[in-house]
Amino acid sequence: MINEAKEVLHQQFKVKDLGKLRYFLVIEILRSQHGILLNQRKYTLELISELGLSGGNSAVTPLEINQKLTSLEYDKEARVQGDDPIVDITGYQKLIGKLLYLIVTRPDISYAVQNLSQFMQAPKKSHIDAAIRVVTYLKATPGMRVLMHRESTETLLGFCD
Repeated sequence: MINEAKEVLHQQFKVKDLGKLRYFLVIEILRSQHGILLNQRKYTLELISELGLSGGNSAVTPLEINQKLTSLEYDKEARVQGDDPIVDITGYQKLIGKLLYLIVTRPDISYAVQNLSQFMQAPKKSHIDAAIRVVTYLKATPGMRVLMHRESTETLLGFCD
Protein backbone atom coordinates (compact mmCIF):
# COMPACT_ATOMS: atom_id res chain seq x y z
CA MET A 1 0.00 0.00 0.00
CA ILE A 2 2.84 2.38 0.82
CA ASN A 3 4.49 1.77 -2.55
CA GLU A 4 1.16 2.29 -4.33
CA ALA A 5 0.62 5.58 -2.48
CA LYS A 6 4.13 6.71 -3.42
CA GLU A 7 3.48 5.83 -7.07
CA VAL A 8 0.21 7.76 -7.15
CA LEU A 9 1.88 10.79 -5.55
CA HIS A 10 4.80 10.52 -7.98
CA GLN A 11 2.43 10.58 -10.95
CA GLN A 12 0.69 13.73 -9.69
CA PHE A 13 3.63 15.62 -8.15
CA LYS A 14 7.38 15.82 -8.36
CA VAL A 15 8.39 13.90 -5.22
CA LYS A 16 11.53 12.29 -3.91
CA ASP A 17 11.60 9.37 -1.47
CA LEU A 18 14.10 10.20 1.27
CA GLY A 19 13.71 6.87 3.03
CA LYS A 20 12.79 6.41 6.66
CA LEU A 21 12.18 9.57 8.68
CA ARG A 22 15.13 10.49 10.92
CA TYR A 23 14.71 14.22 11.60
CA PHE A 24 11.63 16.42 11.47
CA LEU A 25 11.62 20.03 12.69
CA VAL A 26 14.75 19.39 14.84
CA ILE A 27 13.14 16.33 16.42
CA GLU A 28 15.20 13.18 16.02
CA ILE A 29 13.11 10.08 15.35
CA LEU A 30 14.57 6.68 16.27
CA ARG A 31 12.87 3.34 15.83
CA SER A 32 13.22 0.46 18.25
CA GLN A 33 11.45 -2.84 18.77
CA HIS A 34 9.33 -1.19 21.49
CA GLY A 35 8.18 1.82 19.46
CA ILE A 36 9.35 5.21 18.29
CA LEU A 37 11.75 7.38 20.31
CA LEU A 38 11.62 11.16 19.94
CA ASN A 39 14.33 13.48 21.22
CA GLN A 40 15.74 16.98 20.69
CA ARG A 41 19.29 16.42 21.91
CA LYS A 42 20.96 18.55 19.23
CA TYR A 43 18.48 21.41 19.75
CA THR A 44 18.99 21.25 23.53
CA LEU A 45 22.79 21.28 23.24
CA GLU A 46 22.63 24.24 20.83
CA LEU A 47 20.43 26.15 23.29
CA ILE A 48 22.83 25.44 26.16
CA SER A 49 25.79 26.56 24.03
CA GLU A 50 23.96 29.66 22.75
CA LEU A 51 23.40 30.84 26.32
CA GLY A 52 27.03 30.15 27.24
CA LEU A 53 26.09 27.55 29.84
CA SER A 54 28.24 24.69 28.53
CA GLY A 55 30.57 24.88 31.52
CA GLY A 56 29.46 24.72 35.12
CA ASN A 57 27.02 22.60 37.02
CA SER A 58 23.52 21.53 36.08
CA ALA A 59 20.41 22.05 38.20
CA VAL A 60 18.51 19.18 39.80
CA THR A 61 15.06 20.73 39.29
CA PRO A 62 13.70 23.07 36.58
CA LEU A 63 12.65 25.69 39.16
CA GLU A 64 13.88 26.38 42.65
CA ILE A 65 11.73 24.71 45.28
CA ASN A 66 8.95 27.02 46.56
CA GLN A 67 10.01 29.81 44.19
CA LYS A 68 7.26 32.38 43.72
CA LEU A 69 7.33 34.34 40.48
CA THR A 70 5.35 37.57 40.56
CA SER A 71 4.34 40.22 38.05
CA LEU A 72 5.37 43.87 38.07
CA GLU A 73 1.81 44.84 39.04
CA TYR A 74 1.90 42.56 42.06
CA ASP A 75 5.27 43.99 43.11
CA LYS A 76 3.85 47.53 42.88
CA GLU A 77 0.82 46.66 45.00
CA ALA A 78 2.87 44.73 47.56
CA ARG A 79 5.64 47.37 47.45
CA VAL A 80 8.30 44.78 46.66
CA GLN A 81 11.57 46.29 45.45
CA GLY A 82 14.84 44.97 44.08
CA ASP A 83 13.54 42.89 41.16
CA ASP A 84 13.95 45.24 38.21
CA PRO A 85 12.14 44.78 34.89
CA ILE A 86 14.15 43.71 31.85
CA VAL A 87 14.73 46.55 29.39
CA ASP A 88 14.97 44.38 26.24
CA ILE A 89 12.25 41.74 26.53
CA THR A 90 12.84 40.10 23.13
CA GLY A 91 15.68 37.91 24.45
CA TYR A 92 13.41 36.58 27.19
CA GLN A 93 10.58 35.99 24.72
CA LYS A 94 12.88 34.09 22.34
CA LEU A 95 14.21 31.93 25.16
CA ILE A 96 10.71 31.05 26.36
CA GLY A 97 9.70 30.29 22.76
CA LYS A 98 12.62 27.85 22.44
CA LEU A 99 11.72 26.23 25.76
CA LEU A 100 8.08 25.91 24.66
CA TYR A 101 9.27 24.02 21.59
CA LEU A 102 11.33 21.70 23.79
CA ILE A 103 8.19 20.64 25.68
CA VAL A 104 7.40 18.39 22.69
CA THR A 105 9.96 15.89 23.95
CA ARG A 106 10.56 17.23 27.46
CA PRO A 107 7.25 17.24 29.37
CA ASP A 108 9.27 17.45 32.60
CA ILE A 109 9.85 21.17 32.02
CA SER A 110 6.27 22.01 31.01
CA TYR A 111 5.20 23.34 34.43
CA ALA A 112 8.20 25.65 34.73
CA VAL A 113 7.92 26.93 31.16
CA GLN A 114 4.18 27.46 31.49
CA ASN A 115 4.76 29.58 34.59
CA LEU A 116 7.52 31.59 32.91
CA SER A 117 5.45 32.16 29.77
CA GLN A 118 2.90 34.10 31.83
CA PHE A 119 5.40 36.96 32.12
CA MET A 120 6.22 37.40 28.42
CA GLN A 121 4.91 40.99 28.25
CA ALA A 122 6.75 42.36 31.29
CA PRO A 123 9.54 40.05 32.47
CA LYS A 124 11.80 40.82 35.42
CA LYS A 125 15.32 39.76 36.29
CA SER A 126 13.97 36.92 38.46
CA HIS A 127 12.08 35.56 35.44
CA ILE A 128 15.15 35.45 33.20
CA ASP A 129 17.13 33.84 36.05
CA ALA A 130 14.42 31.18 36.40
CA ALA A 131 14.41 30.56 32.62
CA ILE A 132 18.19 30.11 32.65
CA ARG A 133 17.78 27.66 35.53
CA VAL A 134 15.48 25.58 33.31
CA VAL A 135 18.24 25.44 30.70
CA THR A 136 20.83 24.43 33.32
CA TYR A 137 18.40 21.67 34.35
CA LEU A 138 18.38 20.46 30.74
CA LYS A 139 22.18 20.14 30.85
CA ALA A 140 21.91 17.07 33.08
CA THR A 141 19.91 15.08 30.51
CA PRO A 142 20.03 16.74 27.08
CA GLY A 143 19.15 13.51 25.27
CA MET A 144 16.06 12.58 27.29
CA ARG A 145 13.56 10.86 25.01
CA VAL A 146 9.86 10.28 24.71
CA LEU A 147 8.93 6.71 23.81
CA MET A 148 5.75 6.14 21.85
CA HIS A 149 4.98 2.46 22.52
CA ARG A 150 3.81 0.24 19.70
CA GLU A 151 1.23 -1.61 21.78
CA SER A 152 -0.05 1.38 23.75
CA THR A 153 -3.19 3.29 22.80
CA GLU A 154 -2.00 6.35 24.76
CA THR A 155 0.53 8.61 23.10
CA LEU A 156 1.88 10.00 26.33
CA LEU A 157 1.31 8.66 29.82
CA GLY A 158 1.94 10.95 32.76
CA PHE A 159 1.92 10.55 36.53
CA CYS A 160 1.67 13.13 39.28
CA ASP A 161 2.39 13.12 42.97
